[in-house]
Amino acid sequence: MLVIVAPGQGAQTPGFLEPWLADPAFESRLNWLSAVAGLDLAHYGTAADADTIRDTAIAQPLLVAAGLATAPALFTDATQVGALAGHSVGELAAAALSGALTVEQAMVLVRERGKAMAEAAALTATSMTAVLGGDRDEVLAKLAEYGLTPANDNGPGQIVAAGTVEELAAFAEDPPAKSRLIKLSVAGAFHTKHMEPAVQTLAKYATAIGTGEPTTKLLSNRDGQVVTDGADALQRIVAQVNSPVRWDLCMQTFTELGVTGILELPPAGTLTGIAKRQLKGVETFALKTPDQLDDARAFVEKHGASV
Repeated sequence: MLVIVAPGQGAQTPGFLEPWLADPAFESRLNWLSAVAGLDLAHYGTAADADTIRDTAIAQPLLVAAGLATAPALFTDATQVGALAGHSVGELAAAALSGALTVEQAMVLVRERGKAMAEAAALTATSMTAVLGGDRDEVLAKLAEYGLTPANDNGPGQIVAAGTVEELAAFAEDPPAKSRLIKLSVAGAFHTKHMEPAVQTLAKYATAIGTGEPTTKLLSNRDGQVVTDGADALQRIVAQVNSPVRWDLCMQTFTELGVTGILELPPAGTLTGIAKRQLKGVETFALKTPDQLDDARAFVEKHGASV
């Protein structure tokens, strides 16, 4: 069984779309997505520096567009895909590929999501820190002690703490035993209470969005469960903005579904890296550049054949 996954914010790197734009079909798709988003995504994906594309209002549309513009080159028969999942903002790409949302709806929503989250982040000085290693219960207890939220739970030994800059600084002075802390280059405490204003904004937009029924299994970051109703998927995506990402539960569902192959859309590497460490025996493919497309299609054929 094949799962297609879409990465979240932080996966972008300067120039990652440059090789893709040599393909006229990709360029055409990206230009359309740029028009819908009201952003020059070709520029941001090729010429913009790291600081520029770190901006939440730019990073989020750029990431979703990268996945949506790349996917059509991988398969013509959607039944080859057993399930779809996205990490954080990647959920919007997954939802569009599943049919729960149209591509245009996903791009408008991610445009407004990025702006709203950037505005919410500007209200208070907040950030995020990756906590690697340590005992899970001890890590969670230490986060609670300092008022922090486990904003991303990516599985054993990989939890991302989020909160105010002061809370994170105090936490860094008293880290959990046998853990390593890595400050993340992000603009705010995403998936925490600090994003409540963004949730309220997106909830208003969501009332005007008509949804479709997912034609492929769509997993939710909230609890890792398969979502079969488009309206439910949309509400979960909105609510996820200030709720922790449970990628650990998504991977648990991958195992329960009998997944044999995971292909990550550009800018790939983060989610396949997690899967390699935690889903032993499951093959992975990190699609980064167009010269990998033939191998990627062969990977799709191999793992999607039984769907």
